[in-house]
Amino acid sequence: MKISSITLGCKVNQYETNAMEQKFMEKGYKKVENNADICIVNTCSVTNIAEKKSRQMLRRAKELNPNAVLVACGCYAQVAEQEIQKIPEVDIILGNNEKEKIAEIVEEYISEHKKITDVKDVMHYSEYNEFGITTHTELNRAVIKIQDGCDRFCTYCIIPYARGAVRSREPESIIEEIKSVTKLGIKEVVLTGIHIASYGKDFNKTKVAELRKKYGYNEEYKAFDPKDDLATGGFRFIELIEQINKIEEIEAIRLGSIEPKLITEEFLSRLSKCEKVCHHFHLSLQSGCDETLARMNRRYTTEEFMKSVESLRKIYADVALTTDIIVGFPGETENEFNTTYKFLESVNFYKMHVFKYSPKRGTKALGMPNQVSSKIKEERSKRLIELSDRLQVEQNKKYLGQTMKVLFEEAENGYFKGHTGNYILVKVETKENLENQIKDVKLEKLDGLDIIGSIL
Repeated sequence: MKISSITLGCKVNQYETNAMEQKFMEKGYKKVENNADICIVNTCSVTNIAEKKSRQMLRRAKELNPNAVLVACGCYAQVAEQEIQKIPEVDIILGNNEKEKIAEIVEEYISEHKKITDVKDVMHYSEYNEFGITTHTELNRAVIKIQDGCDRFCTYCIIPYARGAVRSREPESIIEEIKSVTKLGIKEVVLTGIHIASYGKDFNKTKVAELRKKYGYNEEYKAFDPKDDLATGGFRFIELIEQINKIEEIEAIRLGSIEPKLITEEFLSRLSKCEKVCHHFHLSLQSGCDETLARMNRRYTTEEFMKSVESLRKIYADVALTTDIIVGFPGETENEFNTTYKFLESVNFYKMHVFKYSPKRGTKALGMPNQVSSKIKEERSKRLIELSDRLQVEQNKKYLGQTMKVLFEEAENGYFKGHTGNYILVKVETKENLENQIKDVKLEKLDGLDIIGSIL
């Protein structure tokens, strides 16, 4: 039989779609683009727009595959099961923690032809749902999921309710998966999760002692400042990075989105000794105004954020910093937006991903007063995108004339494109296939937001 899939949302969803596909292929199923017998739609619920698109994709999948068994899973299925039940095209609804059983559940449906809904309360799960070894690649880098869940409860975000509590993957499983992808020639891995800064937070004292002994951390563990609620475990994100750094076949380790509270003196001191870690950090900010941050429940101030930025730049002179920003959050006045604008300019990010606030049911922000109009959101978004482009061009100019290592990924319009370790997009004019090769490139001139170089 044949399977196809559609994925909405984040890298974690993309990873899990790949894992589900592998579950079927292990049973002899074949992956196809069209005319599938089984179609999986891995939904997203991060915004109302994402939910609308999820519904559209479910109906679209059935149009393209009219005879297929249609499976709805993912975050929208988790938080809005009853809504999906109203879509007649859907045959199976699965929650996030039920994805691992998808092949068996689909086969049950094929056998009995009765609609199946299996969505359990994700808040009741305390252990990581292990998919086994998964190979999910984006171009020439492998995406590795290291944890699930989040306990931040930002006022605009539904994800803690869709993903549940923090649950960390066993380091042995992570390392085994990374070693397996190196056999495909993969040289770079991206560590991802719902909130990777919380990795290890859920490990109890017995587990911590076991892991520290196993991986050679013999010194007595000294807890962080108790105010730092990310550092409650003794086998944390930094210990995991150190172990991945030892894998000989891997040449580059890229970190997913992290929050500034992770950037402590000890973390940076140890991270700087992991020579394979890319000098690119995506620090989630969301707003550059303290009053807005407080309404968002972001748990840090702009002053604390700037200290993290300064600490990173002190360690990594060539660091590239990227971030996410929400404009038009409830109550964001013109003065608050201007404060954000000035702060972003002072941080001098390499790139900013700008999002217009979207009201989301089930979140505290939905009921907040002083909702911002769509017109104002659009204007503010445009201003920040223009700022982001200007800052990126200004920083790119500083690299001209330098020679940097580039991992090449794909061909496009006569060029081969790739990224440096600190996330600079570089392209060279060539007919040669450079896919998955690392080359020394001299950066020569600008082409919009890109840099054109030549291989030495």
